[in-house]
Amino acid sequence: MPHADSARPIRNLASALRRGLRGRCPACGEARLFGRFLKPVGCPACGQDWTLARADDFPAYLAVLVTGHLLVPIVVEANIHLSLPTLFQMIAWPGLAAAIALLLIQPLKGFVIGLLWAR
Repeated sequence: MPHADSARPIRNLASALRRGLRGRCPACGEARLFGRFLKPVGCPACGQDWTLARADDFPAYLAVLVTGHLLVPIVVEANIHLSLPTLFQMIAWPGLAAAIALLLIQPLKGFVIGLLWAR
């Protein structure tokens, strides 16, 4: 008995993830994936409609996870080796965390959309 998914086309996961991370269409890689910061658009090159892609909260979860893993060792080392004023730390660390998360959220959303499309 054939598997129920045998009619589904085989899609290259690695290329879909790379294209998504770069903000390109995971299907063809020709057009931009986002029209605005986090708003996916339809691909004019291949016709794939990305407006219905449901990445939900997973990109934000990944952004927080990666930001924490990048920032916590820096904060620990800075507190071990430097004597930073508390006010500086209260402003700098949350600001740096927000900046890192904002830089990561769009590529990670593209990554998740590519993952969903390929699988």
